[in-house]
Amino acid sequence: MKEPKKHSELPVEMTWDLSKMYATTDEWEKDFRKIDGLVRNVQKFRGHLADSPATLAKAFQAEDKLGFLLEKLHTFAHLRSDEDTGNSENRGRVDRILSKSAKIEGDTAWFEPEIMKIDKKKFKEFAKSPELKFYALTMKRLEADRPHTLSEAEERVLGFSSEVFGGAYKTFSMMNDADLKFPIVRDAEGSELRLTHGNYIKLLESPDRTVRRDAFKGMYSVYGQFKNTFASILDTAVKSHVVDASLHKFKSALEASLFEDAVPVSVYESLISTVHDNINPLYDYFKFRARRLGLKKLDMYDIHCPLVPDAAMEIEWNDAVRHVKDALRPLGKTYCSILDKAFQERWIDIPEAQGKRSGAYSSGCYRCPPYLLLNYSGTLDSVFTLAHELGHSLHSYFSDQANDYHYAGYKIFVAEVASTTNEILLQRHLVARTDDPARKAYLLNHLIDTIRGTLFRQTMFAEFERDIHQMAENGEPLTADALSSRYFELNKRYHGPGVNPDSDIQFEWARIPHFHYDFYVYKYATGISAALALSKKILDGETEGYLRFLKAGDSKEVIDIMKDAGVDFTTPAPVQDAMTIFAEQVKELKKCLK
Repeated sequence: MKEPKKHSELPVEMTWDLSKMYATTDEWEKDFRKIDGLVRNVQKFRGHLADSPATLAKAFQAEDKLGFLLEKLHTFAHLRSDEDTGNSENRGRVDRILSKSAKIEGDTAWFEPEIMKIDKKKFKEFAKSPELKFYALTMKRLEADRPHTLSEAEERVLGFSSEVFGGAYKTFSMMNDADLKFPIVRDAEGSELRLTHGNYIKLLESPDRTVRRDAFKGMYSVYGQFKNTFASILDTAVKSHVVDASLHKFKSALEASLFEDAVPVSVYESLISTVHDNINPLYDYFKFRARRLGLKKLDMYDIHCPLVPDAAMEIEWNDAVRHVKDALRPLGKTYCSILDKAFQERWIDIPEAQGKRSGAYSSGCYRCPPYLLLNYSGTLDSVFTLAHELGHSLHSYFSDQANDYHYAGYKIFVAEVASTTNEILLQRHLVARTDDPARKAYLLNHLIDTIRGTLFRQTMFAEFERDIHQMAENGEPLTADALSSRYFELNKRYHGPGVNPDSDIQFEWARIPHFHYDFYVYKYATGISAALALSKKILDGETEGYLRFLKAGDSKEVIDIMKDAGVDFTTPAPVQDAMTIFAEQVKELKKCLK
């Protein structure tokens, strides 16, 4: 039976080098002790923010200095903890910085309410002053935030409560990543192995239907056993979003979540309605997939396997690096030189390990390496995950280098654009360099499944998230049965008549961490819509606009940043165009496999 190695047993070159943040935990502790002094430096401005524009500017600077240190301390702590989620010492540092941050959030909750107390006329005069010129966008956002800012006492209570509000996800993470144990299954060679988050998708991609079915049934048999616990956790998370939105005088949790990005609710609703109106090509694809696999209908575990299994690519790590580097060369020398640093300076934690956080992500802090956590498994999908997370990391790098800390942290809405653009460029590169019809079909199938999983599937997730928040807002309890029923109905709608509505899929909501993230998933769908348009420009030699996009950070509102890049999400056009491309790719695949 194959068991993953412990993180400490992995070859050092396959792990990330966090010493560029802190060489030792003693250095982390030293910085941790600096927090109180920085808090005092912010607190001295209390009662004085209205004194003058210069004073307010200095207060912003003091707040940024504190924010930067807290971000750095938290980033290191969670990266180290994610190496082994069962390590109590590393988890302890995460808990300490989260607890400290929650207390600081309460202690400094006076900041924005005090600015809001400045009368409108004086506030406008401040905003036009040369001392606050750098903070003009911040001042504009503060003015927009005025109706949703509570009193100092109320914001203080909420600040102190932030750790409690985030407790649901903490519980979910420990349950999902550290405590759940999945059954033993067999791979295509008949070898026994422990089913894990890391190998689940690889097993679903197996050409052996029995392997796929056993992995699928094994995964959801466990989630079905704990459905009530996961429902209670998700119910708490959703209610925390609803309560926070209500307290801040938003019409809904959805509106409150989109407010930070200045994204209209109409953009979210338009995404869902546009997908509904153009879902037939997806139904057509599922019917074609069933015929190709020799089935009357697909089961849910038949959706991930390649249609051309003989052309499946088992890719060693060094080959994955080469493919990604070659695919991203059209982005130019500057981009590629930074890409080289990611590998040379060990920004990446590569293989799966016992207790390691599942999935993949990019995480860093200002002017430190934007690290990548992977669970690389040697599949083509793993290579695309590498390209995806590198997109995030290089976006962060360029944004950090081009902006002051105050405006360096780009909004999540644009974050998925860079990552998905990298995926499209990789796919185009691989297709262009193969003469093998089977491999070409395999790669076309991969892009189709990427669009299916990123545009259609994430929109289904977005609809589920919207619906369960509306249920909570209407006072409906989010029981396991209620969540499973709604999720099952959405799966039937988004998969259509060509897929058997397998009852086990009703528990999938329990394993999706993004449902705890407060309306995050729709950004994957908008991200791939933008990426399909931008990747075409890049391959046509138009890279300057894209590089400006990477450097924009938070210097403009996200809708304006995307408009500058030629993608207007205030209309259905980007999503509509993406689905047109999906239909064209399905047509091309049919020709290739005729």
